[in-house]
This record gives sequence, C-alpha cells and structure tokens, in this order.
Amino acid sequence: MIKKTLSVHEVVKLTGVTARTLHYYDEIGLLKPAKVTEAGYRMYDDAALSRLQTILLFRELEFPLKEIKVILDSPDFDPSEAIAQQIKLLELQYKHIGELIAFTREIQNKGVTTMNFDVFDKSEIEKYEAEVKAKWGNTKAYQEYKQKDIARKEGDYSKLAGELMTLFSELGALKQAAPDADEVQKKIAALQKFITDNYYVCTDEILGGLGEMYVCDERFQNNIDKAGGEGTAEFIKKAIAVYCSKRQTGN
Repeated sequence: MIKKTLSVHEVVKLTGVTARTLHYYDEIGLLKPAKVTEAGYRMYDDAALSRLQTILLFRELEFPLKEIKVILDSPDFDPSEAIAQQIKLLELQYKHIGELIAFTREIQNKGVTTMNFDVFDKSEIEKYEAEVKAKWGNTKAYQEYKQKDIARKEGDYSKLAGELMTLFSELGALKQAAPDADEVQKKIAALQKFITDNYYVCTDEILGGLGEMYVCDERFQNNIDKAGGEGTAEFIKKAIAVYCSKRQTGN
C-alpha cells in the first residue's frame, strides 16, 4: 500500500497511465484526486489508486468509461465481487485467445483452406459482460428487480426458485418435441411472464439474452439441466430464439 499521497507525476511513473488520462478521469468524475494543493496539483491516496486499479482492469476488459463510472458509483458495488467477475471475464478472454492461436496454427500447418468462423464468436464473453453490467449498471431491469426484491418477504425466495425450477423441469419434459412446437412456445411465454411478474419486465430482448446465458454460464446450465435433464438449457435457448423470432416477425 502507498503510505502517502502521490502527485500526478508519481502516479504516472507508478502506473504507466498518462497525465492527460488522469486529468480527463478527473474532469468526467471517474477518478477524483484525494486533494488538490493550493498550487493546483492533484494528489492521489490509497483509495484513489485502488479505484484507478479497478478502472484499469475494466478498461482491459474493454468496458466504456461511462459504464465503468456507473458501476463504481453504484451504492451496491462490492469490490471483492467485482474482482471475481473480472477474473471470470479474463479467463473467458484467455480461453478465446487460446482458441484463436490454435486456429491460426492450424491454418499455418494445413493452409488457408481451413474454414471455421465459430472461433471468432465472442458471445460467451459478451453475455457475461452483460450480466456484470446488469448487476452493477443500474439498468432499468435491475432496478425493477431490486424494488421487487425489497418488497419480497423472507421465505418467498425459495418458493420462487422452486417455481422457476418447475418451469425448467416442464420444459425439460418437452425436449423430444421441436423447439417451435405449440406446447413448448406456450411454456416459453409462461417463463417470460413469470420473470416479469416476479423479477423485472422481461422484454423479448432480455429473454433472448437470458436464453444465451442459460447455456453460456455454467452455473445456469448446471442448475437448469439438473431440473429438466441433460440438454434442457440448450433446448430452452433454442425455444426462446424461436419465440423471440416469431414475436419480431409477428407470426
């Protein structure tokens, strides 16, 4: 830990961040110095440097400055949880880069005739980023969830969780049907209504994102497959995609 306040020049030397960047962060309210001397020099303490470190981590993950500010200024922001989320995102990026390296080596060894565009897919990273932003970003959906969460009585949590798992179980029982089957689509509509009634307004866009997350996030996939049998999460994702597509086209 730094035991004294540091000047802009010292922070630049310590972190590699430019003085211009520090001045800009101050101007937009993203990183305020601990104090400004009578001569107008910005000074940074441990708390400011800790915030700067968090900012730089989010920047490495390509979060826009505006979103970083919203996240860090959230009254519910938990630095330890944010670090865990950053680690998860870095691991996903590491995995993605590893796949790209393996793919390019294959091209090098076998020639440019190798075709595989799946390797460029970053949806898993993007969906987890969306989850992080929803958690800390004060989105309308998350605010609605918080309001309903405040009003919810103790004991309702397990009841709602049980009802949600029942919906997943019922969808799992329909896995032998096609994702666009009427009974499957009615159950997806019921899932959307359940989320809206108990958590937040589940728009078609949000529902589509949830469908992706049910597969991309191992936690969700394991719980859903446990409720409805192996392959349920993937089946629900496909059924949701059909549901949202039909709603978009009006069919």
